[in-house]
Amino acid sequence: MKLTYRGVSYDYTPPVVESNLTDEAGKFRGVDIRFRTVKKAAVQQPTLDLVYRGVAYQSGTPEVAPVVEVATPAMAAPAVATALSTEDKARMSMMNRHRSVKQRQQSMLGRLAVEAGLPAEAAQYWNHIQGKVHPSFWATYSRSGAAAS
Repeated sequence: MKLTYRGVSYDYTPPVVESNLTDEAGKFRGVDIRFRTVKKAAVQQPTLDLVYRGVAYQSGTPEVAPVVEVATPAMAAPAVATALSTEDKARMSMMNRHRSVKQRQQSMLGRLAVEAGLPAEAAQYWNHIQGKVHPSFWATYSRSGAAAS
């Protein structure tokens, strides 16, 4: 069979797989089919001694990582994490949410500026959003991480 790949023509002879018909039959999308089994198992490829960028290696053989003894350093006293109060956690959560909403609004404004044909500098101007998010936006804004703008 004559094949061409990226302008290079070559002859390709597909390997012949000898198979046996079995007594098993089945249906696939409404069509009767007969199952076959391979007569002879496939031959594994031989290992080759290869060199890549000056480094010799063998193909077909699993590489075993050398065992290196790891010196365990003396354990220092664990650092004590400062426990945050519930109010601090709530404040951080609210600030992160507010920041993500501002970033979402800024990206929407940037896309709108591009659609309207404004110059690129207008879309980069951060003070479009001056720290305030309209209450109607909060009412319809989904908390889901999969929400798309």
